[in-house]
Amino acid sequence: MVNPNRPRYECTFVNLSLRGGFLTSWKRDEYREVVQQHADEGWRLVQAFAPALGVCGAARQVDLIFEREIDG
Repeated sequence: MVNPNRPRYECTFVNLSLRGGFLTSWKRDEYREVVQQHADEGWRLVQAFAPALGVCGAARQVDLIFEREIDG
């Protein structure tokens, strides 16, 4: 049963591809822009998830997970 007094959240996911498994300087800038843009829209960064998909376990992408409270 859903508690009507408990806040509810919606989530969105943003995928950033990495070069060679590393967050290069241009990707750091893109990462910061994405986080700031979502924060301006009321989203909160919950987690940056980088699954090991490449050679020797290096990540090829980062998923940024955002949430915000649903009104009502």
